[in-house]
Amino acid sequence: MTKSIMIVGVGGQGTLLASRLIGHVLVEKGLDVKLSEVHGMSQRGGSVVTYVKYGDKVYSPMVDKGEADYILSFEAVEGARYLEMLKKGGTLITNTHEIYPITVISGATTYPDAPVKKLSEICNVKAVDALTLAKEAGSDKAVNTVLLGMLSVFMPEIELDSWLNAIDKLVKPKFVELNKKAFLSGRAV
Repeated sequence: MTKSIMIVGVGGQGTLLASRLIGHVLVEKGLDVKLSEVHGMSQRGGSVVTYVKYGDKVYSPMVDKGEADYILSFEAVEGARYLEMLKKGGTLITNTHEIYPITVISGATTYPDAPVKKLSEICNVKAVDALTLAKEAGSDKAVNTVLLGMLSVFMPEIELDSWLNAIDKLVKPKFVELNKKAFLSGRAV
């Protein structure tokens, strides 16, 4: 059986590290894993999407409409943008902290009212202000590991130690402890 995860956000949020951490724990578990990264204008705060597929045998990393078991959304409107990819009964895990695109900042458009509430009316949503938890852990850049901690709860086949070991191996040593703290705070949500 194959499972699919989409990671969506804007450039600079750490979506690529999140995908590498997920890939690492899945490979360590002995699963076949395929990753694919799609960069929009990521260096300028544009949309970034990463596909992760895993199972006994995976032939392609691409996720089709209605196929994602989970969407890990670093920003609620980015989650809404890709909602059609979520399978019926799937879960959207999202950060509630709003990041305004340039079109909102410039006044060309407005940010939607209560996007998480609207998403909750459409699908299963697990939402948290990941920015606040990241800051409490020691850095606003740890939003990715807060959200990863939330996702880990939905992946009970991966032991907690595997996640923490992946952080040890893939995160720069000076940021390991704060990322572990952020991960555990997301896991506790």
